Amino acid sequence: MQKSALQVARAAYQPKLPRGLQGAVKVQEGAPTQSVDNQEEIKALFPNTYGMPLVEFVPGEETKHEPMNVGIILSGGQAPGGHNVITGLFDMVKKLNPENRLFGFILGPGGLVDHNYMELTKDIIDEYRNTGGFDMIGSGRTKLEKEEQFEKGLEIIRELGIKAIVIIGGDDSNTNACVLAEYYAAKKYGVQVIGCPKTIDGDLKNSQIETSFGFDTACKTYSELIGNIERDCNSARKYWHFIKVMGRSASHIALECALQTQPNICLISEEIEQKGMSLNDIVDYIAKAVAQRAADGNNFGTVIIPEGVIEFIPAIKKLIAQLNDVLALPEAKDISRDEQVDFAKSHLTEENLAVFNSLPVGVARQLALDRDPHGNVQVSLIETEKLLSTMVAQKLEKMKKEGTFKGKFATQHHFFGYEGRCAAPSNFDADYCYALGASAAQLIAAGKTGYMAIVKNTTAPAAEWKAGGVPITMMMNMERRNGEMKPVIRKALVELDGAPFKCFAAQRDVWARETAYVYPGPIQYWGPTEVCDQPTKTLALEQNK
Repeated sequence: MQKSALQVARAAYQPKLPRGLQGAVKVQEGAPTQSVDNQEEIKALFPNTYGMPLVEFVPGEETKHEPMNVGIILSGGQAPGGHNVITGLFDMVKKLNPENRLFGFILGPGGLVDHNYMELTKDIIDEYRNTGGFDMIGSGRTKLEKEEQFEKGLEIIRELGIKAIVIIGGDDSNTNACVLAEYYAAKKYGVQVIGCPKTIDGDLKNSQIETSFGFDTACKTYSELIGNIERDCNSARKYWHFIKVMGRSASHIALECALQTQPNICLISEEIEQKGMSLNDIVDYIAKAVAQRAADGNNFGTVIIPEGVIEFIPAIKKLIAQLNDVLALPEAKDISRDEQVDFAKSHLTEENLAVFNSLPVGVARQLALDRDPHGNVQVSLIETEKLLSTMVAQKLEKMKKEGTFKGKFATQHHFFGYEGRCAAPSNFDADYCYALGASAAQLIAAGKTGYMAIVKNTTAPAAEWKAGGVPITMMMNMERRNGEMKPVIRKALVELDGAPFKCFAAQRDVWARETAYVYPGPIQYWGPTEVCDQPTKTLALEQNK
């Protein structure tokens, strides 16, 4: 395969490791843990993996490790740095014992169930160091949640002599990893399960997980594109650009991109929900800013929109919750797509039906039809950026007749999603993911199961990072999914009293009126440290750095 100069240079980059993982490792255990909520229910569901201590790796003395084989699975959507988790895991298991072997299951969790795998050798691993994508072994969205899947997976685990499975994924994938760990522990099968925190959306974070891998690179990639659009916007001076970015369940990407690029408007879904805003309230807010800039002679601007914003509008959120329950009914499984909308409407409350009928037909149909594998509305298919710009245009026409708007309003639309998911990882993500993989190997060597690999103190230089593990049960609570209560990892939303949002809120009125654009430029891989290795603004603000 022909390689670009960048690929050759990136292959030679040696990721940095925390001091605690650089030599011989000692396991330092903390106090017992408990789940973030619903403690009794979670403890009852996970009696064998609940209450375990936090773990930190510190320098220790050389210890002999018996040979072990490890399996690895990439689960869910791609995120920059996934390959470095695998290379970090590979290098550390080989360091523990050169006889150790690593097996990759092909196309996600389904590879475990279907016994579809490949051994990952040094030649294969070296081809993928510091590269984006998940193409080394592929990913998939099969959910590991049934006993027959666990038992089928056990067959190949036994055949290959695998001691532990590492699952790289988001909150749903790591919830499934926890269920798998509990099942194997309850059966005393002697198979360990370790998770790694992945999602560019940034919603897999808490007191122990400072950031999920891929978030840094994706935000830098999107911010580069937004900066390019802002520069074009400020050059042509004739368009309002409505830019939708990924983030179904939280607005971390939108907020980080706003902090990096200073657009005229950035919607934060969590604030919209807290303020009880309607779709019309959002339209009025944008139209007012457009009119204000037009009065200053600026008939152009940029608006950043998180893809899941429509789910946070309280009235629509209530509607979606009932639609999810209705579409989970057994009788909903046997009807055609043409009948689905009428079926859904016939089961809605009067209040929710009124909201449904008030929406544009295309949006209403989308809410009542497709669901993703986890039962969620596929909000990325709803063209929210076009919906909002159309409604703003209608509002401005009305204002023009009233004499309160005298400018021009022309639009361009963008959705940045796939552009960031497989970007070559930034130095931060290359280092962070490599350390996560090495931590996963050490958790296995320490005999741990039901843990997620973690790396903390991430605004410091990499050598000062603290690597370890957190019991997955510590992050779980009970939530309603597909019509029933299930144990899941709690999603992290943008905290409206947190430093990143407060920093944004303190400046946004100025950004709305003025053209204060920042052009962050492309991700830097080499050059001055203050350019190449800086963390996201979100992390720096959260840690007051």
